[in-house]
Amino acid sequence: MIEMRVMGIALDTRTGSPIVVLNDLENRRALPIWIGSAEASAIIRKIENISSSRPMTHDLFIDIAKQSEFNISKVEINNVDEQTYFSTVYMYNNKLQKEIQIDSRPSDAIAIALRADVPIFVTANVLAVGAISTDVEKDEEEAREFKDFIKDIKPSDFEKLLKKNFESDQ
Repeated sequence: MIEMRVMGIALDTRTGSPIVVLNDLENRRALPIWIGSAEASAIIRKIENISSSRPMTHDLFIDIAKQSEFNISKVEINNVDEQTYFSTVYMYNNKLQKEIQIDSRPSDAIAIALRADVPIFVTANVLAVGAISTDVEKDEEEAREFKDFIKDIKPSDFEKLLKKNFESDQ
């Protein structure tokens, strides 16, 4: 799991659709997810600390959780299938010692995470499909380091490593 944070909302220049952009904590990868206008509005309202006189849907969800003595602990964006992302909201009740997981659209999970001030995690498989590198120089440097590392490796190095690991298991 890679922790991410909301960097903001952008608009797709072709369609005008909102995109929530998540960045990892090192600002190495960005994950754009196309979302609906209502969800984009909910995310923007929280980012910009715009309050409402009445509870909005995501605020209502938080209030229901609290009244049920559940704390939202994290959200995960944990799958992608044909450009549709899937996520889970994790909630925990200390009194019952019970965790529940609620299937969610990522846009709703993100809006809830922002309101509950909990981490947003993304699985490696989702990042592999949808992430964009935001630090090309660092990527190139790591590729050069890896190439330098492997150019001097001999098959006997692996044999030594396997033997050492086998002996430590005994």
